[in-house]
Amino acid sequence: MTFEAIIHKAEKGLWAEVPDLLGCFTQGESLQELESNLHEAIEGWLLAAEPGQRVTCQGTGALFE
Repeated sequence: MTFEAIIHKAEKGLWAEVPDLLGCFTQGESLQELESNLHEAIEGWLLAAEPGQRVTCQGTGALFE
């Protein structure tokens, strides 16, 4: 499954949000750390989702698989 993330520059590092997963966001000091943290955040969001909860993939930012 592929989701897109919007990456933002922060004062120290980067942060990203996954628009298709309401409330799914994370941060990292480098792009590599951010990517790793995004994988964890997405996995955690999906594990905590209610059965039957809809997830939409609209395509708005950087791709992470």
